[in-house]
Amino acid sequence: MKILILKPSSLGDVVQALPCARMLRRHFPSAAIHWWIDADLASLLEGDPDVGRLVLFERRRWVSPRHWPEVFASARALRSEHYDWVIDLQALARSGLAAWLADGTLTVGLDDRREGAVAFYDVRVPRPGEWAHAVDWYLAVLEALGVPVCWDIEWLPRRAAAAESIRRRWPVEGEPWIAIQPGARWWNKRWPVGHFAALAKELAGRLPTARFVVMGGASDAEAGRAIASAVPGRSLDVTGQTSLPEMVEWIRAARLVVSNDSGPMHVAAALGRPVVALFGPTSPARTGPYGQIDTVLQERLECVPCLRSRCGRHPPVECLESLRPERVAAEVLARF
Repeated sequence: MKILILKPSSLGDVVQALPCARMLRRHFPSAAIHWWIDADLASLLEGDPDVGRLVLFERRRWVSPRHWPEVFASARALRSEHYDWVIDLQALARSGLAAWLADGTLTVGLDDRREGAVAFYDVRVPRPGEWAHAVDWYLAVLEALGVPVCWDIEWLPRRAAAAESIRRRWPVEGEPWIAIQPGARWWNKRWPVGHFAALAKELAGRLPTARFVVMGGASDAEAGRAIASAVPGRSLDVTGQTSLPEMVEWIRAARLVVSNDSGPMHVAAALGRPVVALFGPTSPARTGPYGQIDTVLQERLECVPCLRSRCGRHPPVECLESLRPERVAAEVLARF
C-alpha cells in the first residue's frame, strides 16, 4: 500500500491532519505514507515516525511560469510513484490539481467547493455537520476509506534534538512557564498587544512563581518585546528565534498556553497542554483547540463569527478589543 496525503499548509492545518497519518500507519503498518507539504513547514515532519517521505511544495514556483517546467517534472515524479490512495485534505485548486497529477488508483478529498477541487476526486467526503471540527472532517475521510479511528496514538512525538536545543539556550527546566502566542495569520485574529501585556502584569502579581515565554515568528518580534517588557526579569522573548520543532518543544515544556487562533494553539492542543484560546472572527466549533473548546474565550457580538479575514465593523475588531485582560486572567488562574 502506497499513500499520498496532500496537506501543504498552514501550520495549524497540518497539525490537525496528523492523526490521519498516525491512524493510517496503525491500520497499514507496512504502508509507504508520503506527505505533500509546503517547504517552509517541512521541518515539522522531518523524521516523523509515520511519514516515510516528504514531497515538498514550493508555492512561489507554482505561480511563476518560468518555473512551470520544474513543476511538471515534479508532477511526473509524483505520477511515477503509482499511489494506491491519494488523500487531499486541503481541498483547494492547487491541491486538487496535484491530486489529479498524482493519478492514484483512488483519489479522495473533502467535499469543499471553494475552488472546485472536488472535480478531481473519485470520492468526496462531506463535512460531518455544518459546525463540525476540522479534525473530525479529516477523520471522516478515513472512515470513508474503511480505516478505523483510534486515539491510542501520540499526536506529536517528542523531538529529542529540538528539546535538547532549547534546554541549551534557555532555562526551560524546573520553571512553571506560561507560553504567550500573540501572532496569527489574519490581523483580525490578533488580540491587542496591550491586552497581552496587561494580562502578563496581572498574572505576574497573582502567580509569583510563574514565568512567561513569548513565542512567534520574526514578524511578531515587536509584539514580543512589548509583552516581555511588561514583566521584566520574569519573561523571555523568543519570537523569531526558534525552529518549528523547537517551538513544539517549548510548548510541551509550558504549564499553560495563552494563544490567538493560530498554529501554535493547535500544537498545544495536540500536546495536551492546557490552552486559553482567544477567538474573534473565527468559529471555535470548527477550528478551536481540539478537545478544549470549553476554554475558548469569545465575545458575543452579532457579527461573531464572521469567518472573514477583514473586519468591516466600526470600531474595527471590537470582538477582540472588548475581550478584557481580567476575563482572560481569570480563565488562566482557573487552569494554571
